[in-house]
Amino acid sequence: MSGTINVLNVAEKPSVAKSVSSILSRSPNPHSREGRSRYNRIFEFNYSIRGQPCHMIFTSVTGHLMEIEFEERFRKWHSCDPVDLYQAPVCKYVPEEKNDIKRTLEEEARKCQWLVLWLDCDREGENIAFEVIDVCRAVNHHLVIRRARFSALIDREIHHAAQNLVEPNQLFADAVDARQEIDLRIGASFTRFQTMLLRDKFNIDFSADDKNLVLSYGPCQFPTLGFVVERYWEINSHEPEEFWTINCSHKSDEGMATFNWMRGHLFDYTCVVIIYEMCVQEPTATVKNVRQAEKLKYPPHPLSTIELEKRASRYFRMSSEHTMKVAEDLYQAGFISYPRTETDCFSSRTDLHIIVQEQQRHPEWGSYAQRLLDAGAGLWRNPTGGGHDDKAHPPIHPTKFSAGEPRWSQDHCRLYELVVRHFLACVSQPAVGAETTVEIDIAGELFSASGRVILTRNYLDVYRFESWGGSMIPSYVVGQQFIPTTLTLDSGVTRPPQLLSEADLLTCMDKAGIGTDATMHDHIKKLLDRFYATKDQNTRFCPTSLGEALVMGYDNMGYELWKPNLRSMMEFDMKEVSVGNKSKHEVLTTCLQQMKACFLDARLNKIKLLEAMEVFFERSNRSTGDEHHTAGEVVRSCGLCQEADMVLRRSRDGNFMVGCLGFPQCRNAVWLPGSILEAAVTRNICSSCSPGFL
Repeated sequence: MSGTINVLNVAEKPSVAKSVSSILSRSPNPHSREGRSRYNRIFEFNYSIRGQPCHMIFTSVTGHLMEIEFEERFRKWHSCDPVDLYQAPVCKYVPEEKNDIKRTLEEEARKCQWLVLWLDCDREGENIAFEVIDVCRAVNHHLVIRRARFSALIDREIHHAAQNLVEPNQLFADAVDARQEIDLRIGASFTRFQTMLLRDKFNIDFSADDKNLVLSYGPCQFPTLGFVVERYWEINSHEPEEFWTINCSHKSDEGMATFNWMRGHLFDYTCVVIIYEMCVQEPTATVKNVRQAEKLKYPPHPLSTIELEKRASRYFRMSSEHTMKVAEDLYQAGFISYPRTETDCFSSRTDLHIIVQEQQRHPEWGSYAQRLLDAGAGLWRNPTGGGHDDKAHPPIHPTKFSAGEPRWSQDHCRLYELVVRHFLACVSQPAVGAETTVEIDIAGELFSASGRVILTRNYLDVYRFESWGGSMIPSYVVGQQFIPTTLTLDSGVTRPPQLLSEADLLTCMDKAGIGTDATMHDHIKKLLDRFYATKDQNTRFCPTSLGEALVMGYDNMGYELWKPNLRSMMEFDMKEVSVGNKSKHEVLTTCLQQMKACFLDARLNKIKLLEAMEVFFERSNRSTGDEHHTAGEVVRSCGLCQEADMVLRRSRDGNFMVGCLGFPQCRNAVWLPGSILEAAVTRNICSSCSPGFL
């Protein structure tokens, strides 16, 4: 192609558009102008892609450009039976608040020959890329479409991406489309069902305006709640049981050793007393075995998103949502690599030494980085992976040196430090320790004591978040005998597990395949926002009465909607779509058929939800004062909302009507002719017509 071509470049966020433009134009402040959207500026500069002169026009979106929604006639809650939402037509459209961004893309696309997509390189980013393609292709069918793939906002990554453009991945976008449609249909149907069934029947007093209270159901949110409730039930059902154990210690000139009974503990008090008395009568201890071994404590695997969230929660008590926000800030500023990755192993093509070299100037860990690069020190070790690779991004690692930026908060500093120290640790040798285990015999009962000495700290020198406990014990030789300093019979009680911490909850979700590395923190936040669970200062989760009641209701139905199994299968199917093993249509059909059957069963057994709510909440006496809520004789259940009864009433003007008790949510009503002077409900059914009109 001869001459200069116009290239429209689109990033996922305005800050990324500016960063990439600065790198490609080699200017900290490239020329820019306003677009239709005041937040999404347009940068312009010249650049050469594989020898082709290009005039680069660089703008951005703000996350998803489009939303998926039901067609207009199905959007109102009482416009249809909720079960119809499993087949109701859906569409993707640009919402009104993003029309200015759409118009910018259309105007710029008309005058360009190429469209280069700089969206985040995960499935969600790929889906947004195809949203941009749809808008731009609608006004310019001749656009050449290309994709830039990068993992860090640093010079070498961005220039490499620009010179090695690829095709966008339709399969990734299809997987997200499938997930969005499944979540919309399932979420809307169950949310409407349980909200209309429960909201006005019970006093649920946590919303300032409970007319707007929505009892939402999410296919990921609900199994996440299930983990919290299940642990809470496990704690409440625990019955403490007393046990007994025998302990002894021995003090010598070299120090103290505490020996633990190798039976652990027993629940039979009489049995333990007999054994203890035998030991007291013949207290001489004989050393039966002394084992000495070298032990290694290995550094952590390279850092994935889930591991970053878990460690930030454990070390700093940062919520997963806040961790991802801070990590995103660090990424957009060019200090760490892309923070949404399932990968915990580095490619052999990655030059890890360059990453370490960047950190040599740091006042705290710079000297450690220098030791790593010193071949004579023998500290370097090629990192071992954890076996996960999303084929999109490397593990999270530092991309640029910083000793702390002026605008960074304490959390930005701490998270950056964690990423750097974690990376330096994973390319280091394991810590080396010498462990000694001594076994003794007292009256036929075996006891053991262990001691450890750290010989070489290695990675522990930089990874201050971990320690390797242990202490020295006196020297013993086989056959040695001594009288214990103490020999005691001690009691204890079994204890329940603790409430799930945020790190525990993330682990549960990860193992069960609930959500993705980019969405897990959102599902946890929704539990708190919906008041289905609370989180204490130790980041431990406890279900609210509402959260527990909902899980109990579905559990009593006999369905495991609150268990992770169904969602795990869906997430697996989504991955199958992304690699081409299943089609989007196939996955949609299978998942929705399965969940529609669950929905119909749940509705048939709705009494179980009502009964569960009654355990925690009082019945509501609320009334709107409207004639629809005055007492009346029940005619039949409502055929529209299928949640409330249709009753015969007389309005203020004296006319009769049959209306739904679910008013104002359900407005199903039949007005009888004004000429009718009296009306009553009878059990007699006309043989010639059907009562189905109600």
